[in-house]
Amino acid sequence: MSRPITVTQPYLPPLEEFQPYLEQIWQNKWLTNAGPFHQQLEDELARYLGVEHLALFSNGTIALVTALQALRITGEVITTPYSFVATAHSLLWNNLKPVFADIDPDTFNLDPQKIEEAITPQTTAIMPVHVYGRPCDTAAIQKIADTYGLKVIYDAAHAFAVTQGEESVLKAGDLSVLSFHATKVFNTFEGGAIVCPDATTKQRIDYLKNFGFADEVTVVAPGINGKMNEIQAAFGLLQLKHMAEILQRRQEIDNRYRAALAGVKGIRILPLPDNSRQNYSYFPILVEADYPLSRDALYQKLREQDIYARRYFYPLISAFPMYRGLASATPANLPVASRIAEQVICLPIYPALENSDVDRVIELIAG
Repeated sequence: MSRPITVTQPYLPPLEEFQPYLEQIWQNKWLTNAGPFHQQLEDELARYLGVEHLALFSNGTIALVTALQALRITGEVITTPYSFVATAHSLLWNNLKPVFADIDPDTFNLDPQKIEEAITPQTTAIMPVHVYGRPCDTAAIQKIADTYGLKVIYDAAHAFAVTQGEESVLKAGDLSVLSFHATKVFNTFEGGAIVCPDATTKQRIDYLKNFGFADEVTVVAPGINGKMNEIQAAFGLLQLKHMAEILQRRQEIDNRYRAALAGVKGIRILPLPDNSRQNYSYFPILVEADYPLSRDALYQKLREQDIYARRYFYPLISAFPMYRGLASATPANLPVASRIAEQVICLPIYPALENSDVDRVIELIAG
């Protein structure tokens, strides 16, 4: 039996490179609460990503929850059904009502026209997702937000190091939230961050992620424990040194898939966005009606060969029990998202994936 191939695997630098970091943590005896590696990673990530201020978190979901708290969001928030459940869960944890809007058929991101149609007097914010790291139409979304007086919080879990033109996509909106989970392009085992527009906002977020403490005896908000520890931060610093080779290898795999699958009847490949630097975090394909197999039959065919691709995102968030009772969750309101969710498969893509394994995936799809 061939070895299993998953849709993604974490990048693990050589163990001997991590040893000095562990020894330094041991000597410092500073394990968490904004230690030296934590501070260094915040600074180095901000420089690498081209942003002014960044607050690290223990994971991306806590960062989403905190971002909503930091902006004091209330009422209804317009968001996408085509995402990982953490996007909408962060709203429920803040006692907010998700309002689902349909997606664009070419980008799979929120359709700005559908956002505007979903606005009610109770709407206070928009939470778009840069799906697969492909930038949303940030200009159109900001224009809507400005017109109606709404906040914009981007779930940028997939968008590490992505740019629009020369600018980081993370600068769009009021806040952007990153995930550093082990399956992401850049990881700290678990982890995340909020990109902040100014020092004042970062200070409030730093209070909120540490129980609301402003100093030893002063609590200024009902905060949470969202702090990243020193081992996570050290791993992130090491990972950052390898980002050039990580992104290069991902691009090579993306190119290999594109070249080989471009002419396969019934397989649709999303074109790369114009004027955008990508991170090649995912490689989605759509299995259309003229392909010999259904999407689920192809998915099963791959699994039988130990290739664990993902139907990502299927089901839609709006289909889960805690959301499907919402008026905005009906399939009739989300025809594009419903169709894409029935067609999509994300193929394996990660730095350790060998060309022979990429070719095996291609052969099973094209053969």
